[in-house]
Amino acid sequence: MPSLNKVSLLSAASLVVVAALVGGTPGWKFTTKGHSGILALEAVVVSPTLVLMFDRATDDPLHTADGKVAWGALWNLETNEPTAVKLQTDSFCASGSILSNGTMVSVGGNVPAAEDLWLTNATDGMTALRLFGPCTDPAGVNCTVFEDINTVHLAENRWYPTTIRISDGSLMIIGGTHELTTFYNTDPANTYEFFPSKDGGVPRHSPLLARTVNVNLFPRAFALPDGKVFILANNQSIIYDIENDMETLLPDLPNGQRVSNPFDGTAQLLPLYPPSYTPTILACGGSNKSDVTPISELSSQDPALAQCSRITLTPEGIERGWELDSLPQGRMLPEMIPLPNGQILIINGGQTGYAAYSSVGFRTEAEVGNSNADHPAFTPILYTPWAPLGSRMSQEGLPATDIARMYHSTVSLTPQGNIWLAGSNPNANTTVFPPGVPGYSTEFRVETLDPPYMELPRPILSDVPQKIAFNENFTIGIDIPEGASTSSIQVALVDLGFSTHAFHASARVVFMNSNLSDDGKELTITAPPNNRVYPPGPAYIFVTVADGTLTSQGAHVMVGTGGNPPVADQGVRL
Repeated sequence: MPSLNKVSLLSAASLVVVAALVGGTPGWKFTTKGHSGILALEAVVVSPTLVLMFDRATDDPLHTADGKVAWGALWNLETNEPTAVKLQTDSFCASGSILSNGTMVSVGGNVPAAEDLWLTNATDGMTALRLFGPCTDPAGVNCTVFEDINTVHLAENRWYPTTIRISDGSLMIIGGTHELTTFYNTDPANTYEFFPSKDGGVPRHSPLLARTVNVNLFPRAFALPDGKVFILANNQSIIYDIENDMETLLPDLPNGQRVSNPFDGTAQLLPLYPPSYTPTILACGGSNKSDVTPISELSSQDPALAQCSRITLTPEGIERGWELDSLPQGRMLPEMIPLPNGQILIINGGQTGYAAYSSVGFRTEAEVGNSNADHPAFTPILYTPWAPLGSRMSQEGLPATDIARMYHSTVSLTPQGNIWLAGSNPNANTTVFPPGVPGYSTEFRVETLDPPYMELPRPILSDVPQKIAFNENFTIGIDIPEGASTSSIQVALVDLGFSTHAFHASARVVFMNSNLSDDGKELTITAPPNNRVYPPGPAYIFVTVADGTLTSQGAHVMVGTGGNPPVADQGVRL
């Protein structure tokens, strides 16, 4: 079988081999799905059929059963309808991830605006933790968010933090700010804390975060396959050793590239391959403006950076430093989605400006309403990590949407295998600009970006175990479309992540070795070696055949014991 990282591109050209299955060559397409009911400024897939969305406690059109405005909702991927979820605290600009036991935790938030309280009855969300337990009903019936701010809360106020699942199945909560800020981080939370708490609940000071104000909100962070954590804030990066509370400096991003909020580029851990699971980080877009530039001197028309920087986190790779590449166009507020065939989708954002709204100096001259960003990037990009430098970026065969997805937009790979998109709101509340009046309205339209394989016969998985143990073999059934090549079967274990503010926290693809039975009906798969390569918790298994062009739907599994965090090391250390 060819190496996993040598499959063909997922493009129109690579689909010729399977076009005969449907009598023509299918293509990528955007499809409008419905109305989200609330602004989806945070989104996380919480089951095979449900996306949980959060907004600010404000004036969204969806209402709860008691008649109050909703700022939480479940989107049903089967019916394309939202259902209100009752919340207590204001979840505005929170973050989140999913624990080893499958519980989603939304972290931090905001103090609700006084003028909105009569609509919402919301309370202060700055130290809030909102828990959504595993939900087995496909429609989300009786699925609720648990909050008890008096007993389950953060150690300090956090607005705009980052949250990731780490190797013991708990959450690491990184940075943020202590109070409302319009742009720069003026009251930073330069600390890490954990849920469930470590260190007696006392946050750990971070020299990295202390160095990187004013531009260090929503740091970009990834759990590494050795159990340490990569963190990128502003243009500086480190490897953080959780067990020894030690930060190790890495080279700065070249050319002053800054990628954390409010100069929002994005970053992603590239897919991990056996047997070495060598981690590589890709950071794209953002700005190279000085992080002490007066807000009055920033403009919605300042070009976003097209630079992409990539580093391999081995001693040799760190010594080489960041390798430079370029997007087809500069992007502020993009997001990266790792796909089951190993490619990365880069989507959303604007080509000029910055994050946030109603703050940079030159907005009205550019006629963009309240937005700090402009010139939406309507066409996605496919990044192929294994292609030669200079030919990794492509927009060939990719469609353009007509919906601007900039500040407060979200995106996720779904268990069905397409890309779910929602949100965008560079305004304080629900805002609709009349025709002819410049500005970007609050966006409630939900759409999907459908890969070509959505129109093709696809592999069908069966008899997938509900739980898989580390470093063990397991067997599933598979029905491969007739005529589809099986010379490069890829089995991807995927964390779909938590989307907000141009970053997909905890999103992860780990490839697993597999062997197809002689009759082509069963696939024996080797799980990741330990809980550091894949932090224990929920995942989806996708199988891709036909040289990277046909991907199954995702099968929902629990990786590891499914126990409450912190869990002991599992599997074997590399």
